[in-house]
Amino acid sequence: MDISTQPAAERIARVLAGQRISANAEGDAESASREVEERWRDYLPDAAAVLRTLREPDSAMADAGDPAVWERMILAAIEQTKPQTVVL
Repeated sequence: MDISTQPAAERIARVLAGQRISANAEGDAESASREVEERWRDYLPDAAAVLRTLREPDSAMADAGDPAVWERMILAAIEQTKPQTVVL
């Protein structure tokens, strides 16, 4: 199984940005990669909302694997969406 080097929230945010910006989806930019690169962070709150929705697997997902593992994985992805706190 492949493992991504990018956090799940970033990947979701990039997809959402591309969907809204690219002419291949709902947007109007014919070449959207630069704009997506510049704006994907604007979609992190939406990505976090998607992850929070996925905390609980549906019955088909639960039948395919371990729901407790799924929940821990999604909670870890949600944790990555929180701003890092710097203590001085």
